[in-house]
Order: sequence, then structure tokens, then C-alpha cells
Amino acid sequence: MSPAVAQPRTAVVSGGSRGLGRKLVERLLTDGWRVATFSRDANEFIEKQRESHPDTFLWQSTDMLEPGATRTFVETVDAQFGRIDLLINNAGVLHQGLFLTMASAEVRELLTANLLAPVELTQACARSMTRAGEGVVVTVSSINAIRGYRGVAAYAAAKAGMEGLSRSLARELGPAGIRVCTVTPGFFDSEMTAGVTGQNRQRIQRRTPLGRLGTTEEVVEAVVFLASPAAAFITGQSLVIDGGISC
Repeated sequence: MSPAVAQPRTAVVSGGSRGLGRKLVERLLTDGWRVATFSRDANEFIEKQRESHPDTFLWQSTDMLEPGATRTFVETVDAQFGRIDLLINNAGVLHQGLFLTMASAEVRELLTANLLAPVELTQACARSMTRAGEGVVVTVSSINAIRGYRGVAAYAAAKAGMEGLSRSLARELGPAGIRVCTVTPGFFDSEMTAGVTGQNRQRIQRRTPLGRLGTTEEVVEAVVFLASPAAAFITGQSLVIDGGISC
């Protein structure tokens, strides 16, 4: 009898068209994963992956703010790839502003994009993983979830909610063979921190024991570790990657 052929692994990465999501998509494709991702619009990176990985890359236009949109996306992934082994909750929106003056519509957008939509996506992917009897969920959180900062109250509330969800799901989904963790980055070079002034950047570096901002690659490595067999006995945990600023 010939040995069974290992089935290709499928990863779902939300917000994979740019920034950290783009780096995660690139790394997973390089490591031999089939990767499905979504964003509102395609760009040059998405078109390049479609051309170079026609059988292992899937992109679909999806607006996280639309109810049910992420569930529809997961249905497409299941139909094309047949299974989901890894979900990386990466997509997010950050608008800074004082809580007392922030418009209600902006608060709702932050909570929807950073909490409600990822919860919906996680539920849909977890149902698919349950059928396979295994899976991993890694949520990209933020240092704002564990340490208070001015001007990001709604964003921090959403990220803290995702960390609470992850801990609860680790207990609920563990018996189904599904691990659930978060990575909690501090300040690292990304589109979200591109607007940080030079003065504030220096202040952050002075307060960070390692004396610098993190890199996107360092966050990618943490996510890849948690998704790997090397982390097979790790669940319900949050890996803080902040150079020690939250010590």
C-alpha cells in the first residue's frame, strides 16, 4: 500500500493586500501553504500573487464592515480548497481621536472592523476546522489591549475583546483539536505607525528597554511559530512582542 499523501495546508489571512498581512501571505506561500485572503480592493501585490500562484492563492473582494461578508468569504475558501487549517486575524482599522469627541459612527466602525467582523470570521473558520478535527487561530492584537494609551480607547477595547475571545475559545475548541492564540505587538514599523512623528518615535524608543521599534518580520516570525508544530502544546496564550515596553 502506498503511503498517504499529505494534503496541502490552507491558511486564511484577513487583510492580506498590504502591510503585515502582505508579509504573512508571502511567507506562507513560500512555506508551501495554500493562502486565501481578502481586502476591499485588489492591488499590484494581489495581482502578482494571482499570476504566480494560480493554484495556491485565492483573493476575494470583501468589506469587513458588511454583515455576513466574512462568512461568504469562508464559504468560497471551503469550496475552492476544501479545508481551513489556519486563520490569521490580521485585518484592522485604527483611527486615533479623543473618546469624548469621537463620532458615534467612527466608534462603531472601529468596533466592527476590529472586533465584530473578526469574531464572525473566526466562527466561520472554526466551524470548518472542526470538520477536519484540527486547526490553529492566531489573532494579531495590539499592545493597546494590555496598556492604556490616549486617543485609542475604542480600538483598545476591540483588541482587548479579541484577546478575551481567544482565551475562551482555547478552552472551548481545544477538545476539537483547535489551538487559539494571539500575538500582541508593540510599536513596529508599519502603515499604522507611519504617521508617528519623529519626536514621538524617539520617545517610544527611549521607553523601550531594547531601544528601538520592532520590525514586521519579527511579528511574522512569531505568528509562524504559533502556527507551527513547534507550538503544538501552546494554546490560550498571548505572545507579547514589544521590546519590553509593557514591562
